[in-house]
Amino acid sequence: MEYHEFITHVQSLAQSNSREEAELAARATLETIKERIADSEIQDLAAQLPQELSSYLRGQEPASSQVFNLQEFIERVSEKEKIEPTTTAIHVRAVFAVLQNAINPEKFSQFQGHFTHDYEELFAAPPTSGVHA
Repeated sequence: MEYHEFITHVQSLAQSNSREEAELAARATLETIKERIADSEIQDLAAQLPQELSSYLRGQEPASSQVFNLQEFIERVSEKEKIEPTTTAIHVRAVFAVLQNAINPEKFSQFQGHFTHDYEELFAAPPTSGVHA
């Protein structure tokens, strides 16, 4: 999936008013994923995304995984986006749904395995690409 297509899908699913808002949502979510998952384990995900997006996962400094729950995840993304957590949750869910369709289903399952049970609501969206497990 190309960058433009990824952002367009995020904008649509988040019912965002602007492309810039969708871009910020994608960046903030991916940067927070980087905080949550160790650098060595996130490279497969980064490799399947357009360079513009994978750079948010790779960043300048090596990431060290931090354990935090869904509420903390939303709060961190909310701070990066500078918006209310309720809207942030919609954005994060949209980014996760697009990720699910943008990467290999096996790699997505591995990615999903890094999140605890309380993150289930982010993974509730079924794939729209017609891929079945």
